[in-house]
Amino acid sequence: MAKQAAALRRLVQGGRTVLAPGVFSPFVAQMAVSLGFKAVYFSGAGFSNLLGLPDLGVVTLSEVSGAVGGITAVVDVPVIVDADTGFGEAVNVARTVQQLKATGAAALQIEDQVQPKKCGHLEGKELVGTEEMLKKMVTAREASSGDILVVARTDARAVEGLDRAVERARSYSRAGADIIFPEALESREEFVEFRSKVGIPLLANMTEFGKTPYLSAGDFEEMGYNIVIFPVTAFRAAMLGAWRALEGLKVKGTQREFLGSLMTRKEVYRLIRYDEYERMDRKAGTKARKYRPRRA
Repeated sequence: MAKQAAALRRLVQGGRTVLAPGVFSPFVAQMAVSLGFKAVYFSGAGFSNLLGLPDLGVVTLSEVSGAVGGITAVVDVPVIVDADTGFGEAVNVARTVQQLKATGAAALQIEDQVQPKKCGHLEGKELVGTEEMLKKMVTAREASSGDILVVARTDARAVEGLDRAVERARSYSRAGADIIFPEALESREEFVEFRSKVGIPLLANMTEFGKTPYLSAGDFEEMGYNIVIFPVTAFRAAMLGAWRALEGLKVKGTQREFLGSLMTRKEVYRLIRYDEYERMDRKAGTKARKYRPRRA
């Protein structure tokens, strides 16, 4: 279980910004790994929306851990898990950490919003008191035993201002956070200032249609950020593709006109290692024949 936490720690310490695309299913995670990404991010927004639910912290720990376990079963790269507010108070956080450790996750992210939490780029967010978040950090750190990294997300920039976000981040770091995630910073200058004032590894969120300007991985590397996530980019692309395909079927009654925009059977089979399963079955059949009943 500690293997992927150690792998993520090495990536973070490697001097290059780690790109972690948001994934919401095992198959999407396999696509990301096939393309060469060294880590992936399990997006709470992507997963909630996949279930037809809003990103308000209404999914459960059991649902998240089950979905994460499906991903870690098929990819061998660190998975960073969005655990919202930790699924409860400090005592609940301990169980959250233990359960996500059991899935093989490399890191879990806990934010300092009250429930129901909101997307970090929406208005009207509310924060828990610093002491309450510090209790969660202490609990998470102790429960992790170093086998899963703890990412502390602060949404304070939009609620209390940048200086207060920095203060909170420093406190969370002292309480045991391995990585700090400052949500919804509004300019390159703010990212630079935050980096200059917070000394531990930092994670940046490059989501679409939010408060943060579009910055590249190269920009974040130049500013000294260790990880950049793209939490719902793949989800949005996939859902728009599905919408257009369904729309085309409804209008035309056939998929002939957009076959070129569909993943082929061969491409799907390659990603899910279909041939390996067939070989496994043939090999089992060959071995099983040795044990056929002998006639008297």
